[in-house]
Amino acid sequence: MIYLHGELGAGKTALTRAMLHAAGHLGHVKSPTYTLVVPYVVTLEGRSVEVRHFDLYRLASDEEFLDAGFRDEFDGTRVCIVEWPEKAAAVLQTPDIAVHLTLAGEGREVELYGLSTLGIECLERLRFLPNL
Repeated sequence: MIYLHGELGAGKTALTRAMLHAAGHLGHVKSPTYTLVVPYVVTLEGRSVEVRHFDLYRLASDEEFLDAGFRDEFDGTRVCIVEWPEKAAAVLQTPDIAVHLTLAGEGREVELYGLSTLGIECLERLRFLPNL
């Protein structure tokens, strides 16, 4: 699970788009602001992986998250990328990675936090990629 934090316009959807394209998704990546979730399938390390991109901005309560049946999507069998996780903080699990995006002039500042063994391992792999 990857949680994306940042104000409106900070680049949460743009970052998700970049992650999906880096994982080989060739199609359009749209903001799920109105649909709340968009499913994708990518190939990572030779295997098919389901990805769910959530945007919880429009949720008024944790109950709306539960009523929509979203908890079932967080069963560990897929990657869940969540914008505005604070909208359902009481019912969401701790993510593997938390990303904090901040507007900084014309650019962005990005802070990445590994919050599980898997998250830490993923971030360690990023350290050794060129151009990061």
